[in-house]
Amino acid sequence: MRRSMALILGRAALLALLAGCAGPEPRPSAAAATPAQAASAMAKPASTTATARGAAWVSGSQAKDDQRRAALAAGSLLLTADSVGYYMDVQEARLQEELAGSGAQIARVGDDLKISLPGTAMFAADRADLEPRVHATLDSIGAVLQKFDKTIVEIAGHTDADGTPEHNQSLSERRAAAVAGYLQGRGVARARIMAVGVGEAHPVASNASADGRARNRRVELILSPLLKRG
Repeated sequence: MRRSMALILGRAALLALLAGCAGPEPRPSAAAATPAQAASAMAKPASTTATARGAAWVSGSQAKDDQRRAALAAGSLLLTADSVGYYMDVQEARLQEELAGSGAQIARVGDDLKISLPGTAMFAADRADLEPRVHATLDSIGAVLQKFDKTIVEIAGHTDADGTPEHNQSLSERRAAAVAGYLQGRGVARARIMAVGVGEAHPVASNASADGRARNRRVELILSPLLKRG
């Protein structure tokens, strides 16, 4: 009996000793995410650029889709989702290099590129004939568009608010057509180009000042990648 009690007490002491050596249960790290936080993080996109949309065409989304179909029918190739970013990065860098000092402004909008050309350098007042001094700029744009042919291009003419809306609309259309015709003459496929005039409808500055009116007289090119869908 005494021996049995000694064995029981010995085992109890051994268990107590082992429990003391194990120490307290470790606390969860403050940086560890809760299940709810982990689920929320998984639901978020990997980056803002992954879901960013391109620039809106002033001619509308239907016109953009129609131009896409025309370009594909003419033999243009598609970009995959994992290659479009790099493709447009390289194209943007080439445009920045070629158009340095020309007065052209280049902006990235999602996967699209927008080139804004000042109208005062391109056309005489109330005219739609291209000035010779802008030929070099358009030659450079044409060369880049030929090299990077997996894009479609909207060319939009804009005016200030001087004159009647009807006159400005017609003038903007003729100016956009002049730029489109020049680029086609430099080898850019017609199926890739949409020319549209919007008159005074999309100002970027106030028409109350001479400087503002000068900024509103412009031609904008939007380069949109031919992205494979689905």
